[in-house]
Amino acid sequence: KGKIVETRKIAEVKNTDWEDITKDEEFLYVANMGNNYDTRKNLSIVKIPIQKSSNENVEVINFSYPEQKKFKRIYRRSEYDAEALISFEDKLLIFTKNKRKKITEIYSLPKNAGNYQAKKIGSLNTDSIVTGGDYDKATNTLALTSTIKFDEYYVLIITDFSLNNKNQKIDMYEIPIGKTQVEAIKIIDPTTFWITSEDEKSSSAARLMKFKL
Repeated sequence: KGKIVETRKIAEVKNTDWEDITKDEEFLYVANMGNNYDTRKNLSIVKIPIQKSSNENVEVINFSYPEQKKFKRIYRRSEYDAEALISFEDKLLIFTKNKRKKITEIYSLPKNAGNYQAKKIGSLNTDSIVTGGDYDKATNTLALTSTIKFDEYYVLIITDFSLNNKNQKIDMYEIPIGKTQVEAIKIIDPTTFWITSEDEKSSSAARLMKFKL
């Protein structure tokens, strides 16, 4: 019914550009990694215990992309923006929003607080730019949302997701909602998903949608 069931105030962290959220059995991980112009040098993942306590013990995973050498303002051809984060086995995986190549590059980070250079471990030929992601361990399904020209959005599905498979089969489905700004996805089952869109003055109101293949 759209009612807020719980609110938690996370102290001592700043929302520079929070983009995605994921979790494992013990922690939530919030992706403070929006980087529209390839200029940020303060990218991070905020690690929050799922179990609420009176003293929120928040940790921060700071990171950079070792391949990025320039931080000159770019937009339409930026390569180091990212809006998708998943928990996968014992690590966190970032899926970049590579506007120049219309692909997503996969970077790995440990789940421990510290300062790291993210490790590039692969890429997916998405023919679009990725705006959100989720992974379901039980069915080994990876789901991404993406767009080509910000006028239409898609759900990308990879079954039997593996970091060892360099030629993953990607099934691409257009979301029949017209111009909006889809930013996140949650897997309900391998054919059913929650999708959210942002409230953008240039597009449409914020929405939560159930999408079934």
